[in-house]
Amino acid sequence: MTAGRTVLVVTDMQNGFVREQSAHIVPVVADLVRHWQAAGGDTLFTRYLNYPGSPFERFFGWQRLQSSPDIDLVPELHPYLNQGAVLDKRIYSPFTSEGVTLFKQHGWEEFYFCGIATESCVLKGAVDAFEHGFTPWLIADASASHAGNEAHEAGLLVARRFIGPGQVIRRAEVPATLIGALD
Repeated sequence: MTAGRTVLVVTDMQNGFVREQSAHIVPVVADLVRHWQAAGGDTLFTRYLNYPGSPFERFFGWQRLQSSPDIDLVPELHPYLNQGAVLDKRIYSPFTSEGVTLFKQHGWEEFYFCGIATESCVLKGAVDAFEHGFTPWLIADASASHAGNEAHEAGLLVARRFIGPGQVIRRAEVPATLIGALD
């Protein structure tokens, strides 16, 4: 473990990403955030903001998440937003110039990732943390894919290869000092 502060990165838990395949993760993440913040932990909520002419629009023909309510964080997280930081981003990862500045300001060096989607934004954040010399953890049972379980499992497979097999964990493996006792 690193000597710096830890942060729970709640990745893109936005209305536009919650679908039948990912809806089950909303109460799981909300409960994790509740425990994390009750234990005094730092939280970072990311929001992906698409835009006209983005690579997602040009290469995928995907135009969602350009306005409310799609871009809004799910209502279940609203009670916790004031105790955390919110980072808007236009790429998969929170490692934008604004994000890196925020990480330095808070002294964050150990990142616990959860949210949507395992195979894209959650994975990319964890890989970028690894490549920046930080300690990444990906919480498998607090992450999901709106593309379904096959995409989720693919993301976990790639994460184990990119950041280390021991860095993909379950909620029960998060140290109790960070989240207290889970219900």
